[in-house]
Amino acid sequence: MFEVAWAVGLKYTEGFTRLWPSAGTVAAMIVSFLFLAESLKSIPLGTGYAVWTGIGVAGTAVMGILLFDESRDPFRIMCILVIVGAIAGLRLSSPT
Repeated sequence: MFEVAWAVGLKYTEGFTRLWPSAGTVAAMIVSFLFLAESLKSIPLGTGYAVWTGIGVAGTAVMGILLFDESRDPFRIMCILVIVGAIAGLRLSSPT
């Protein structure tokens, strides 16, 4: 959630010229990095980073559709689903 929150928050900061959206975005960035660091204690680096960025990509794309009326093209939706499938596959194929 925090990975998506900071990416979406960037849209609201207007180049970090708005105080509260900027503060919230930076806070979400910090929490996101802390959660990534914590997860890397128990999963491989490649898997952890790929899952972290993949969730950010897919989640941000979905939020763009919901919040900013970005394209709902079926091919775009299919590509987002492929990313989600790849995230699940990486996680399932990683040793526990």
